[in-house]
Amino acid sequence: MREPLTGAVVLLRAPRREDVAELARIRAEPTVYRRWRGGDDLVAAVTADLADTDVETFVIEHAGRIAGAVQWGAEPDPDYRHANLDIYLDPAVHGAGLGTDAVRTLARYLIAEHGFHRLVIDPAADNAAAIRCYRKAGFRPVGVMRQYERDADGVWRDGLLMDLLGDELIER
Repeated sequence: MREPLTGAVVLLRAPRREDVAELARIRAEPTVYRRWRGGDDLVAAVTADLADTDVETFVIEHAGRIAGAVQWGAEPDPDYRHANLDIYLDPAVHGAGLGTDAVRTLARYLIAEHGFHRLVIDPAADNAAAIRCYRKAGFRPVGVMRQYERDADGVWRDGLLMDLLGDELIER
């Protein structure tokens, strides 16, 4: 089992089987579900996410409680090598800086331990809170990906591609 990653206010740790129900509960919250759907069976969706060998998922803990999850995957082609991140948080902790700390902590790990020089994240273009969070860690907008993702209503929505170069990480 990998060692936890310690941020300023969060702990990123390996997921455990007993985390699935709480992560599914968080994913079912309307503001989270809007961005992180997964069908009618969110327990199955979270279980599948945690079993996905193409991504590494960390549970985000704050004050001894599960606050969400953050994950990363990699582009393996050496000429395009980079890591991509994704995150969801319990709405009860939105606005407390946990998301920025989790993204910053994972970014630091990916740069220092895995040698990535570039990281990307792709929030919905209308997700102002997420975009602010990622900017605080040093991510910059690269461009709008038009009609990038279909929402729960079947409407195609734009995404914002953001990236961070290793020397741009903001450590606050």
